[in-house]
Formats: sequence, structure tokens, C-alpha cells
Amino acid sequence: MIVAAIVAVCGLFGLLLLIASGRRLRRRRYGACALHGLSSLAFFLAAAAVALLGLNLLTYDRLTREQPAVRARFARAAEQQFNATLTYPSGAVQGYVLRGDEWQIDARVLKWRGVANVLSFDTVYRLERISGRYSDVHRERTAPRTVYALHPQEQVDVWALLRTWRDYVPWADALYGSATFLPMADGAAYEITVSQSGLVARPLNDAARLAVGAWH
Repeated sequence: MIVAAIVAVCGLFGLLLLIASGRRLRRRRYGACALHGLSSLAFFLAAAAVALLGLNLLTYDRLTREQPAVRARFARAAEQQFNATLTYPSGAVQGYVLRGDEWQIDARVLKWRGVANVLSFDTVYRLERISGRYSDVHRERTAPRTVYALHPQEQVDVWALLRTWRDYVPWADALYGSATFLPMADGAAYEITVSQSGLVARPLNDAARLAVGAWH
């Protein structure tokens, strides 16, 4: 709503300045016409930029407390190879083939402060990737790796912009990555939740609990 309001205000100012530019043109006041025209263009560009940033922020999920992010279930396909099924709270399901002994999920977290909190900007997160891991470091270096993006790359990336210009955006409190990993096992199921401190994974069934208990 706040982003929409900013876009509307910028668009309104741009429209008013464009009308004023047209009036100056009819009166042959070309200098004032050019000034108002350029100002109108600046407001329209600002509205477009804010709209693009707002659309990118919509790809992140709001976070006010610990909440489910995704459930992961694994089925052994071969030695050190598992079929992973991710089920999101929305009901969407995605499948991946992971190699290794463990699975890992990574996320981005954006926290706000100051005026952003006053304007009700909640902490937001976005799951970024899932990958397979090998317990043995040598295998991790030499064996086939599997990693998948959980979100398509964006042309306008709020995360990258805030990292680049964070000295000029004091209301961005923290930009950090969070990851969690646990062992894969045939039939194991886990729930991954997210809070303002990052990702947490918990076993959901006996197969997962046995895998975690025997993990070293």
C-alpha cells in the first residue's frame, strides 16, 4: 500500500507538471515549458522505478513471527542420490534430484528499522536455492554437485540495490543470508521454518529423526 501510494503521488505530480508544460507551450514560454516537461519526466521515471522495486519486494514473504517456509521429503534413488520433494504452504510442489549425504536450503532475509518500521515494513525473506552436500570434504570437492535456484533471477533486485546503496538507505537494518542443512534419508521428511533469526529445520517423522540421531 505504501509503495502504491508513492507511485500514485509521483504519477500525480508528473501529470500535473505535464499539464503545466502544455500550458506554457501554448503561451510560447518555451523555457518554462522545457523545465516543467523535464520535471514531469523525472516524476514519471521515479514512479516507474518505485513500481519496479515494489514488484520485486512482492517476491519476498512478510515475516512477523516464526512461520512455515517449506516441507521437504526425500526418497533414495541410488547411492548418495535422492529425489527431493518441496511442498510450500501455498500447496505448490517442486521436485529435484540431489546428490550427496545432506540437503541444504538457503534464504535471503531483509530487516528494516526506523522510519521503515513506522511505515509497517515487516522483515521479509525469500528462499533462494536448494543443494546437495557430501559429508566427506574430499567428496564435496570432487564428486558431482547439485544445486537449484528456488526463485528466478530478477532484472530489478532490491537485495542487490540495498547492498550497493546501503550507506544511503539507513532504514535497511540488515541484509543477510541464512541456511540450514540436515542429512538425507529414504522417507525422511522435514519442516523448514523461518524467523527473524533465520531458517530452522526440524524432523517430521521417524525416518528423519533416525537420520539426525545417527548424523555425524
